[in-house]
Amino acid sequence: MKRILLTLALLTTLTGCKPDSAVQKGAVIDGGVHPATTAPVDSPPAGPTGNVTGTISFLGKIPTATIDTTMDPACSLTSSGKLPVETIVANAGKLANVFVYVKSGPPAAMQAGPIPSQPTVLDQKNCQYVPHVIGVMQGGVVEFRNSDPTMHNIHTTPTDAGNQPIDISQSPRGTPQNKQFLKPELMIPVRCNNHPWMNAFINVSPTPFFAVTDAAGHFDLHGLPPGDYVLGMVQEKLGEKTLNVLVKANVTTRADETFPAS
Repeated sequence: MKRILLTLALLTTLTGCKPDSAVQKGAVIDGGVHPATTAPVDSPPAGPTGNVTGTISFLGKIPTATIDTTMDPACSLTSSGKLPVETIVANAGKLANVFVYVKSGPPAAMQAGPIPSQPTVLDQKNCQYVPHVIGVMQGGVVEFRNSDPTMHNIHTTPTDAGNQPIDISQSPRGTPQNKQFLKPELMIPVRCNNHPWMNAFINVSPTPFFAVTDAAGHFDLHGLPPGDYVLGMVQEKLGEKTLNVLVKANVTTRADETFPAS
């Protein structure tokens, strides 16, 4: 009898250690923790994936204008009083600062996570926003920094009501400010009210599959579930182009594009 009771107690203990199958990991959405209704948001795409790599070119005369920053002595000290205009940045015909993202794709791609645990940093350095163009996943956070010895201002003007406008000042080398972006939106302008030449753009993507072209016009998208995709490629002055891409498992697909001068 004692042996039977001991066996029942042991079975009860083991059953109590099992996780409840009805309890799923929550997803950070709209600033709070909500129960996941499908697979947990941090589940990677099931099965083998593919990659996309490409280079975006610029066809036309590359602007060479500069900006005079001497209105603020602190800016003159850090940037020698001159800054390049960043509206179009191209080197040897290769276009930087183009935001590349998945505009549409297979369901496995459009539902993939996770929201990064670390913020995307937008710094104010040498009286410029650095980087000039950034991307953040929907629900993600941007950390605004001021690395300069002068007062700056962060003023965003989103068009989607889900992304609240930001208008805050930051003291010289002051405390970083974190702000969350809840809705997908392209090219949200960022300005500094104190220094009118300063500008940047924030892009909010519904998926983790996005990139910004580097100084060589290059971008990479990794870990995409196989299927047919439409990639969006957005440049602040030249607009948006789209490109159809077929992603295959364990294959890196080329996706090159050219923007002509407007």
